[in-house]
Amino acid sequence: MQRKTKQREAIRLVLSEAEHPLTPEEILSRARAELPHLGIATVYRAIKVLLAEAEIVPVEIPGQAARYEKADKRHHHHFACTGCERVYELEGCPGNINRLAPDGFHVDAHDLILYGRCAECQQR
Repeated sequence: MQRKTKQREAIRLVLSEAEHPLTPEEILSRARAELPHLGIATVYRAIKVLLAEAEIVPVEIPGQAARYEKADKRHHHHFACTGCERVYELEGCPGNINRLAPDGFHVDAHDLILYGRCAECQQR
């Protein structure tokens, strides 16, 4: 177990308050409100530790940088805006995903990403 640092605690707080998955740069920007001299290398080191401790999980959107969110969230999916490249959380799940698998197959896990334009991008 790693020792607690004020930098890592600030990053934990940012991730726990986030309403959507964050890139390392977004984490840095938000954490600098508390620690103005925080650097991106420290954010990456903290991400590595938090991943190893299973406190956060990566959210992988093909063609984009990885984002991170707290691991203790309920099962959910994501919407990726093709305009601004922001990623939004979608509550719930369409349900019985096994019905989409070929006969004789069993789904152990799944990720669902919807792509489109967010409300803000549609107004532009």
